[in-house]
Amino acid sequence: MKRILLLLTILFSLQLSAIASDVKDAPFDPGQMIMEHIGDDHSWHIFTYKAKHISIPLPVILINDGKIDVFMSSRFEHGHAHYKGYGIGLLDIHAEKVKGKIICVDDNGQWTGETPFDFSITKNVLMMFIVSGIIIGVVFRAKSIAKKRVGKSPKGTQTIIEFVILFIRDDIAIPSIGLKRHGKFMTYLLTAFCFIFLSNIMGLFPFFPGGANLTGNIAVTLVLAVFTFIITQFSANKAYFTHIVNMPGVPWWLKFPIPIMPAVEILGLFTKPFALTVRLFANITAGHIIILGFLSIIFIFGAQSPALGYGVSPIPVFFAIFMSLLEILVAFIQAYVFTLLSAIYIGMAHEEHAEVTPKEIA
Repeated sequence: MKRILLLLTILFSLQLSAIASDVKDAPFDPGQMIMEHIGDDHSWHIFTYKAKHISIPLPVILINDGKIDVFMSSRFEHGHAHYKGYGIGLLDIHAEKVKGKIICVDDNGQWTGETPFDFSITKNVLMMFIVSGIIIGVVFRAKSIAKKRVGKSPKGTQTIIEFVILFIRDDIAIPSIGLKRHGKFMTYLLTAFCFIFLSNIMGLFPFFPGGANLTGNIAVTLVLAVFTFIITQFSANKAYFTHIVNMPGVPWWLKFPIPIMPAVEILGLFTKPFALTVRLFANITAGHIIILGFLSIIFIFGAQSPALGYGVSPIPVFFAIFMSLLEILVAFIQAYVFTLLSAIYIGMAHEEHAEVTPKEIA
Protein backbone atom coordinates (compact mmCIF):
# COMPACT_ATOMS: atom_id res chain seq x y z
CA MET A 1 0.00 0.00 0.00
CA LYS A 2 2.87 2.36 0.84
CA ARG A 3 4.43 1.72 -2.57
CA ILE A 4 1.14 2.51 -4.31
CA LEU A 5 0.80 5.79 -2.39
CA LEU A 6 4.42 6.67 -3.20
CA LEU A 7 3.80 5.94 -6.88
CA LEU A 8 0.65 8.07 -6.88
CA THR A 9 2.52 10.92 -5.18
CA ILE A 10 5.20 10.82 -7.89
CA LEU A 11 2.55 10.69 -10.62
CA PHE A 12 0.71 13.67 -9.16
CA SER A 13 3.96 15.59 -8.87
CA LEU A 14 4.50 15.04 -12.59
CA GLN A 15 0.88 15.93 -13.32
CA LEU A 16 1.07 19.13 -11.26
CA SER A 17 4.36 20.05 -12.94
CA ALA A 18 2.78 19.57 -16.37
CA ILE A 19 -0.23 21.73 -15.46
CA ALA A 20 1.97 24.35 -13.84
CA SER A 21 4.18 24.62 -16.94
CA ASP A 22 1.07 25.05 -19.08
CA VAL A 23 -0.38 27.87 -17.00
CA LYS A 24 2.81 29.67 -15.99
CA ASP A 25 2.65 32.26 -18.74
CA ALA A 26 -1.13 32.41 -19.28
CA PRO A 27 -4.29 32.80 -17.17
CA PHE A 28 -5.45 29.44 -15.88
CA ASP A 29 -8.63 28.10 -17.51
CA PRO A 30 -9.64 24.84 -15.72
CA GLY A 31 -12.25 23.95 -18.34
CA GLN A 32 -9.81 24.28 -21.23
CA MET A 33 -7.10 22.39 -19.35
CA ILE A 34 -9.41 19.48 -18.52
CA MET A 35 -10.78 19.22 -22.05
CA GLU A 36 -7.27 19.25 -23.51
CA HIS A 37 -6.18 16.44 -21.20
CA ILE A 38 -9.16 14.16 -21.87
CA GLY A 39 -9.47 14.94 -25.59
CA ASP A 40 -7.69 13.47 -28.60
CA ASP A 41 -4.88 15.27 -30.43
CA HIS A 42 -2.68 15.04 -33.51
CA SER A 43 0.44 15.12 -31.34
CA TRP A 44 1.35 13.64 -27.97
CA HIS A 45 2.07 16.53 -25.61
CA ILE A 46 4.76 15.74 -23.04
CA PHE A 47 5.22 19.04 -21.18
CA THR A 48 5.71 22.77 -21.69
CA TYR A 49 9.00 24.45 -20.79
CA LYS A 50 9.37 28.23 -20.99
CA ALA A 51 6.39 28.59 -23.32
CA LYS A 52 7.84 25.89 -25.59
CA HIS A 53 5.69 22.81 -26.12
CA ILE A 54 7.59 19.53 -26.05
CA SER A 55 5.54 16.88 -27.84
CA ILE A 56 5.78 13.82 -30.05
CA PRO A 57 4.54 14.62 -33.58
CA LEU A 58 2.27 12.02 -35.17
CA PRO A 59 1.60 11.21 -38.84
CA VAL A 60 -1.16 13.18 -40.55
CA ILE A 61 -2.90 11.25 -43.34
CA LEU A 62 -5.48 13.23 -45.34
CA ILE A 63 -7.53 12.62 -48.46
CA ASN A 64 -8.88 15.70 -50.22
CA ASP A 65 -10.14 15.99 -53.81
CA GLY A 66 -8.84 12.51 -54.57
CA LYS A 67 -5.32 13.41 -53.42
CA ILE A 68 -3.51 11.82 -50.47
CA ASP A 69 -1.34 14.07 -48.30
CA VAL A 70 0.96 12.59 -45.66
CA PHE A 71 3.15 14.66 -43.30
CA MET A 72 3.94 15.04 -39.60
CA SER A 73 1.72 17.07 -37.29
CA SER A 74 4.74 19.21 -36.28
CA ARG A 75 4.13 21.14 -39.52
CA PHE A 76 1.13 22.79 -37.82
CA GLU A 77 3.30 24.14 -34.95
CA HIS A 78 0.58 23.31 -32.39
CA GLY A 79 -2.14 24.98 -34.45
CA HIS A 80 -0.25 28.22 -35.12
CA ALA A 81 0.72 27.43 -38.74
CA HIS A 82 -0.85 25.92 -41.83
CA TYR A 83 0.74 23.53 -44.30
CA LYS A 84 -0.23 22.39 -47.82
CA GLY A 85 -3.55 24.18 -47.51
CA TYR A 86 -4.45 22.54 -44.20
CA GLY A 87 -4.64 23.85 -40.64
CA ILE A 88 -6.03 22.94 -37.25
CA GLY A 89 -9.32 24.58 -36.28
CA LEU A 90 -9.01 27.07 -33.44
CA LEU A 91 -12.03 28.27 -31.49
CA ASP A 92 -10.99 31.91 -31.54
CA ILE A 93 -10.90 32.20 -35.34
CA HIS A 94 -12.89 29.21 -36.63
CA ALA A 95 -16.27 27.62 -35.98
CA GLU A 96 -16.65 25.60 -32.78
CA LYS A 97 -17.57 22.44 -34.72
CA VAL A 98 -14.09 22.26 -36.27
CA LYS A 99 -12.08 23.01 -33.11
CA GLY A 100 -9.09 20.67 -32.97
CA LYS A 101 -9.91 19.15 -36.36
CA ILE A 102 -7.85 19.47 -39.53
CA ILE A 103 -9.51 21.87 -41.97
CA CYS A 104 -8.82 23.29 -45.43
CA VAL A 105 -7.51 26.86 -45.30
CA ASP A 106 -6.48 29.50 -47.80
CA ASP A 107 -3.12 31.28 -47.97
CA ASN A 108 -4.18 33.59 -45.13
CA GLY A 109 -5.13 30.69 -42.84
CA GLN A 110 -8.86 31.30 -43.22
CA TRP A 111 -11.15 28.29 -43.26
CA THR A 112 -12.56 27.57 -46.71
CA GLY A 113 -15.56 25.74 -45.27
CA GLU A 114 -14.22 22.34 -46.29
CA THR A 115 -12.66 19.53 -44.26
CA PRO A 116 -10.61 16.64 -45.68
CA PHE A 117 -11.09 12.96 -44.88
CA ASP A 118 -8.84 12.45 -41.88
CA PHE A 119 -7.13 9.07 -41.40
CA SER A 120 -4.35 10.42 -39.18
CA ILE A 121 -2.59 8.54 -36.39
CA THR A 122 -3.82 10.54 -33.41
CA LYS A 123 -2.89 10.14 -29.75
CA ASN A 124 -5.76 7.73 -29.09
CA VAL A 125 -4.93 5.69 -32.19
CA LEU A 126 -1.30 5.41 -31.10
CA MET A 127 -2.43 4.40 -27.61
CA MET A 128 -4.63 1.72 -29.18
CA PHE A 129 -1.59 0.36 -31.05
CA ILE A 130 0.49 0.44 -27.85
CA VAL A 131 -2.14 -1.39 -25.80
CA SER A 132 -2.66 -3.96 -28.55
CA GLY A 133 1.11 -4.44 -28.85
CA ILE A 134 1.47 -4.99 -25.10
CA ILE A 135 -1.34 -7.57 -25.08
CA ILE A 136 0.11 -9.43 -28.07
CA GLY A 137 3.61 -9.31 -26.59
CA VAL A 138 2.48 -10.64 -23.21
CA VAL A 139 0.50 -13.47 -24.82
CA PHE A 140 3.43 -14.56 -27.00
CA ARG A 141 5.74 -14.30 -24.00
CA ALA A 142 3.44 -16.51 -21.93
CA LYS A 143 3.14 -18.97 -24.82
CA SER A 144 6.93 -19.16 -25.10
CA ILE A 145 7.29 -19.77 -21.37
CA ALA A 146 4.56 -22.44 -21.45
CA LYS A 147 6.42 -24.39 -24.16
CA LYS A 148 9.59 -24.40 -22.08
CA ARG A 149 7.77 -25.43 -18.89
CA VAL A 150 5.62 -28.29 -20.19
CA GLY A 151 4.44 -30.40 -17.27
CA LYS A 152 5.57 -27.80 -14.72
CA SER A 153 3.58 -25.31 -12.68
CA PRO A 154 2.95 -21.87 -14.25
CA LYS A 155 5.48 -19.15 -13.55
CA GLY A 156 5.72 -15.39 -14.04
CA THR A 157 3.80 -14.04 -17.02
CA GLN A 158 2.24 -17.45 -17.63
CA THR A 159 0.64 -17.32 -14.16
CA ILE A 160 -0.99 -13.94 -14.84
CA ILE A 161 -2.32 -15.05 -18.24
CA GLU A 162 -3.68 -18.29 -16.80
CA PHE A 163 -5.37 -16.42 -13.96
CA VAL A 164 -7.09 -14.02 -16.37
CA ILE A 165 -8.20 -16.85 -18.67
CA LEU A 166 -9.63 -18.92 -15.80
CA PHE A 167 -11.34 -15.85 -14.35
CA ILE A 168 -13.06 -14.96 -17.63
CA ARG A 169 -13.94 -18.60 -18.34
CA ASP A 170 -15.23 -19.67 -14.92
CA ASP A 171 -16.80 -16.43 -13.67
CA ILE A 172 -18.11 -14.88 -16.90
CA ALA A 173 -18.24 -17.11 -19.98
CA ILE A 174 -19.58 -20.40 -18.61
CA PRO A 175 -22.24 -18.97 -16.24
CA SER A 176 -23.50 -16.57 -18.93
CA ILE A 177 -23.17 -18.57 -22.16
CA GLY A 178 -23.05 -22.19 -21.04
CA LEU A 179 -20.47 -24.96 -20.97
CA LYS A 180 -21.15 -26.20 -24.51
CA ARG A 181 -20.86 -22.89 -26.34
CA HIS A 182 -18.57 -20.69 -24.26
CA GLY A 183 -15.37 -21.84 -26.00
CA LYS A 184 -15.89 -20.09 -29.32
CA PHE A 185 -16.55 -16.74 -27.59
CA MET A 186 -13.61 -16.87 -25.17
CA THR A 187 -11.21 -15.16 -27.59
CA TYR A 188 -13.43 -12.11 -27.93
CA LEU A 189 -14.27 -11.89 -24.23
CA LEU A 190 -10.60 -12.17 -23.23
CA THR A 191 -9.56 -9.58 -25.81
CA ALA A 192 -12.27 -7.13 -24.77
CA PHE A 193 -11.46 -7.48 -21.05
CA CYS A 194 -7.68 -7.11 -21.45
CA PHE A 195 -7.97 -4.25 -23.93
CA ILE A 196 -10.38 -2.23 -21.77
CA PHE A 197 -8.57 -2.93 -18.49
CA LEU A 198 -5.11 -2.08 -19.82
CA SER A 199 -6.42 1.04 -21.58
CA ASN A 200 -8.06 2.19 -18.35
CA ILE A 201 -4.90 1.64 -16.30
CA MET A 202 -2.56 3.34 -18.78
CA GLY A 203 -4.95 6.28 -18.98
CA LEU A 204 -4.19 7.01 -15.30
CA PHE A 205 -0.49 7.65 -15.98
CA PRO A 206 0.10 11.33 -16.87
CA PHE A 207 3.19 10.72 -19.02
CA PHE A 208 4.04 8.86 -22.22
CA PRO A 209 3.09 6.11 -23.08
CA GLY A 210 0.18 6.66 -20.71
CA GLY A 211 -2.21 9.55 -20.33
CA ALA A 212 -4.37 9.03 -23.42
CA ASN A 213 -8.07 8.86 -22.61
CA LEU A 214 -8.72 5.90 -24.94
CA THR A 215 -11.80 4.34 -23.31
CA GLY A 216 -13.03 7.86 -22.59
CA ASN A 217 -13.45 8.30 -26.34
CA ILE A 218 -17.02 7.41 -27.28
CA ALA A 219 -15.95 6.27 -30.75
CA VAL A 220 -13.77 3.55 -29.18
CA THR A 221 -16.45 2.34 -26.78
CA LEU A 222 -19.01 2.41 -29.61
CA VAL A 223 -16.84 0.14 -31.78
CA LEU A 224 -16.41 -2.30 -28.89
CA ALA A 225 -20.17 -2.33 -28.33
CA VAL A 226 -20.80 -2.86 -32.06
CA PHE A 227 -18.50 -5.90 -31.95
CA THR A 228 -20.63 -7.35 -29.16
CA PHE A 229 -23.81 -6.56 -31.11
CA ILE A 230 -22.55 -8.21 -34.32
CA ILE A 231 -21.29 -11.33 -32.53
CA THR A 232 -24.59 -11.62 -30.65
CA GLN A 233 -26.78 -11.33 -33.75
CA PHE A 234 -24.72 -13.56 -36.03
CA SER A 235 -24.33 -16.31 -33.42
CA ALA A 236 -28.00 -16.32 -32.36
CA ASN A 237 -30.24 -19.29 -33.05
CA LYS A 238 -33.71 -19.35 -34.58
CA ALA A 239 -35.51 -19.29 -31.22
CA TYR A 240 -33.83 -15.97 -30.34
CA PHE A 241 -35.34 -14.14 -33.31
CA THR A 242 -38.66 -15.98 -32.94
CA HIS A 243 -38.98 -14.71 -29.36
CA ILE A 244 -38.33 -11.16 -30.56
CA VAL A 245 -41.18 -11.09 -33.08
CA ASN A 246 -43.51 -13.49 -31.24
CA MET A 247 -42.64 -13.60 -27.57
CA PRO A 248 -44.25 -16.64 -25.86
CA GLY A 249 -46.46 -16.09 -22.81
CA VAL A 250 -47.41 -12.55 -23.83
CA PRO A 251 -51.13 -11.73 -24.44
CA TRP A 252 -51.96 -11.62 -28.15
CA TRP A 253 -53.35 -8.09 -27.91
CA LEU A 254 -49.80 -6.83 -27.12
CA LYS A 255 -48.60 -8.34 -30.42
CA PHE A 256 -51.57 -7.79 -32.76
CA PRO A 257 -52.83 -5.62 -34.40
CA ILE A 258 -50.35 -3.13 -32.92
CA PRO A 259 -46.99 -4.93 -32.40
CA ILE A 260 -46.13 -3.30 -29.08
CA MET A 261 -43.94 -6.07 -27.65
CA PRO A 262 -42.08 -6.84 -30.92
CA ALA A 263 -41.31 -3.12 -31.25
CA VAL A 264 -40.00 -3.05 -27.66
CA GLU A 265 -37.85 -6.14 -28.28
CA ILE A 266 -36.42 -4.77 -31.52
CA LEU A 267 -35.65 -1.46 -29.78
CA GLY A 268 -33.94 -3.48 -27.05
CA LEU A 269 -31.52 -4.92 -29.62
CA PHE A 270 -30.05 -1.44 -30.07
CA THR A 271 -30.37 -0.11 -26.52
CA LYS A 272 -28.04 -2.86 -25.26
CA PRO A 273 -24.98 -1.76 -27.28
CA PHE A 274 -25.93 1.86 -26.56
CA ALA A 275 -25.82 1.11 -22.82
CA LEU A 276 -22.42 -0.60 -23.22
CA THR A 277 -21.09 2.42 -25.10
CA VAL A 278 -22.27 5.12 -22.70
CA ARG A 279 -21.51 3.23 -19.48
CA LEU A 280 -17.83 2.70 -20.26
CA PHE A 281 -17.35 6.13 -21.84
CA ALA A 282 -19.09 8.06 -19.05
CA ASN A 283 -17.44 6.30 -16.12
CA ILE A 284 -13.90 6.62 -17.44
CA THR A 285 -14.31 10.21 -18.59
CA ALA A 286 -15.95 11.26 -15.31
CA GLY A 287 -13.05 9.83 -13.31
CA HIS A 288 -10.47 11.82 -15.28
CA ILE A 289 -12.52 15.01 -15.01
CA ILE A 290 -12.91 14.66 -11.23
CA ILE A 291 -9.18 14.12 -10.67
CA LEU A 292 -8.20 17.04 -12.89
CA GLY A 293 -10.90 19.14 -11.24
CA PHE A 294 -9.36 18.58 -7.81
CA LEU A 295 -5.90 19.50 -9.10
CA SER A 296 -7.33 22.63 -10.73
CA ILE A 297 -8.41 23.92 -7.32
CA ILE A 298 -4.75 24.46 -6.41
CA PHE A 299 -4.16 26.75 -9.39
CA ILE A 300 -7.48 28.55 -9.00
CA PHE A 301 -6.53 29.57 -5.45
CA GLY A 302 -2.91 30.09 -6.52
CA ALA A 303 -4.07 32.70 -9.03
CA GLN A 304 -5.42 34.71 -6.09
CA SER A 305 -2.36 34.24 -3.91
CA PRO A 306 0.60 31.82 -4.18
CA ALA A 307 0.50 31.29 -0.40
CA LEU A 308 -3.21 30.44 -0.60
CA GLY A 309 -2.52 27.96 -3.40
CA TYR A 310 0.16 26.20 -1.35
CA GLY A 311 -2.05 26.29 1.73
CA VAL A 312 -5.05 24.52 0.21
CA SER A 313 -3.00 22.13 -1.93
CA PRO A 314 -2.91 19.20 0.57
CA ILE A 315 -6.72 18.87 0.49
CA PRO A 316 -7.13 18.63 -3.33
CA VAL A 317 -4.10 16.35 -3.58
CA PHE A 318 -5.55 14.04 -0.89
CA PHE A 319 -8.87 13.76 -2.69
CA ALA A 320 -7.12 13.35 -6.05
CA ILE A 321 -5.05 10.46 -4.65
CA PHE A 322 -8.21 8.92 -3.19
CA MET A 323 -9.95 9.22 -6.56
CA SER A 324 -6.94 7.66 -8.31
CA LEU A 325 -7.08 4.67 -5.98
CA LEU A 326 -10.78 4.45 -6.73
CA GLU A 327 -10.06 4.76 -10.46
CA ILE A 328 -7.78 1.71 -10.30
CA LEU A 329 -10.77 -0.23 -8.96
CA VAL A 330 -13.07 1.35 -11.54
CA ALA A 331 -10.63 0.35 -14.31
CA PHE A 332 -11.15 -3.29 -13.36
CA ILE A 333 -14.87 -2.99 -12.67
CA GLN A 334 -15.64 -1.35 -16.02
CA ALA A 335 -13.66 -3.98 -17.92
CA TYR A 336 -15.44 -6.69 -15.93
CA VAL A 337 -18.92 -5.19 -16.41
CA PHE A 338 -18.44 -4.69 -20.16
CA THR A 339 -17.21 -8.28 -20.58
CA LEU A 340 -19.93 -9.70 -18.34
CA LEU A 341 -22.75 -7.87 -20.12
CA SER A 342 -21.32 -8.91 -23.49
CA ALA A 343 -21.32 -12.54 -22.34
CA ILE A 344 -24.88 -12.20 -21.01
CA TYR A 345 -26.12 -10.72 -24.30
CA ILE A 346 -24.42 -13.51 -26.24
CA GLY A 347 -25.88 -16.10 -23.86
CA MET A 348 -29.37 -14.64 -24.32
CA ALA A 349 -29.04 -15.32 -28.04
CA HIS A 350 -29.10 -19.07 -27.33
CA GLU A 351 -32.18 -20.76 -25.95
CA GLU A 352 -30.37 -23.62 -24.25
CA HIS A 353 -27.87 -23.10 -21.45
CA ALA A 354 -25.69 -25.72 -19.92
CA GLU A 355 -26.41 -25.82 -16.22
CA VAL A 356 -22.92 -26.80 -15.19
CA THR A 357 -20.99 -24.83 -12.61
CA PRO A 358 -17.28 -24.06 -13.02
CA LYS A 359 -16.50 -26.40 -10.07
CA GLU A 360 -17.87 -29.36 -12.04
CA ILE A 361 -15.32 -28.72 -14.82
CA ALA A 362 -12.28 -29.40 -12.69
